[in-house]
Amino acid sequence: MFDIERWQEIFETIGKNKLRTFLTGLSVASGIFILVILLGFSSGIQKGVKSQFSRDAESKVSVWTGVTTKGYKGLNPGRRIQMHNSDYDNLNAKFDDAIEHKTGLYNIWGGLVNYKNESGNYRVEGAHPGQQFIENATLVSGRFISEKDLDEVEKVAIIGYKVKQDLFKREEAIGKTIKITGINFKVVGVYSDPGGQREEQRIVIPITTAQRVFNAGDNLRSIAYTIKMSDNFDEAVALSEAVSEGIEQELKSRYNIAPDDRSAVRVNFNLEEAAQIYSLIDVMRIVFWGVGVGTIIAGIVGVASIMLIVVKERTKEIGVRKALGALPSSITGMILQESIFITAIAGFLGLFFGVALLDFVIPLVLPDNPYIQSPTVDFKTSITTVLVLISAGGIAGYIPARRAANIKPIEALRDE
Repeated sequence: MFDIERWQEIFETIGKNKLRTFLTGLSVASGIFILVILLGFSSGIQKGVKSQFSRDAESKVSVWTGVTTKGYKGLNPGRRIQMHNSDYDNLNAKFDDAIEHKTGLYNIWGGLVNYKNESGNYRVEGAHPGQQFIENATLVSGRFISEKDLDEVEKVAIIGYKVKQDLFKREEAIGKTIKITGINFKVVGVYSDPGGQREEQRIVIPITTAQRVFNAGDNLRSIAYTIKMSDNFDEAVALSEAVSEGIEQELKSRYNIAPDDRSAVRVNFNLEEAAQIYSLIDVMRIVFWGVGVGTIIAGIVGVASIMLIVVKERTKEIGVRKALGALPSSITGMILQESIFITAIAGFLGLFFGVALLDFVIPLVLPDNPYIQSPTVDFKTSITTVLVLISAGGIAGYIPARRAANIKPIEALRDE
């Protein structure tokens, strides 16, 4: 039941001790504020990292070759290792059971592309049909490369959405002819990429066409795969690691490369990086929770201490109340109500300012940061945290309240 006189009394007590009440509330509000900010940044970092991995398939394995740095089997260091179509076919056959999607790649940087009066320099990438899934590309219109395109060495092109905007503006691109390094290609598809505009400034053509047009013979710049994913993340990481090691050993054996030469053959798999970074994020989240909860506990201890002081200061008043017939429950309720009121107001203020900082200030301070994206706190988590805080405030006020309720009137009236 609402007791206006009790509320008037609480506000009167707060009014008489403004500084003390302010500092108590500030310690509680700071705890919630810090927890909200830390959880928001944890969420933003997690989203940023996931967006970086979403550019390519999570189980992607990439293979590059370079220059040998060590002599081996009578061969001198400094040999440039060049992969060929036969390497691609050999690896496909050897690891077929574990491979989901595959592509050999031959690309050039800064290929001049023209359409009517528009032109630009873009990355031109010769690939197999599996490249669409390895790069997480989504078709906006048209189609992707087909096996028939490879077999017939078709001059067809799939352009990124940014390329379409640059060259075609609002004009339909499908079916139109563009010139790539002076050679006509028919646009058969437009794709978008979760990596954004940087990844959409590419043009994909059949690998066989790229090798012929750019006089590459049967050379490959790199090879990429996705590994069949298991429902168990650890098993998926283990399989990706095993395939990566197998590919590296196969190529080193084929080209007589020293087993410990890490420059000649480089194999990278996304799941390894994902596992390391996600585990780091989990540790950060635990630390953030620990710091935030520790700050809140410090605030609650402050509330308990202040309420003990309040009870001490009002000992004589409480004794008079009990002498006049006040029940212990009413004394307990009075102290608890003040404790919970201060904690609740401070908690919601801390929550409000924390959310406001994440929503309005952080985007201005960290605009377009790829590693911290939309730092927010889950609404349910926020409200639950504040409710737990209010409950803790009640617990913090309970001991002083019980002490007040147990005061004997005769002893209280003697108190100086």
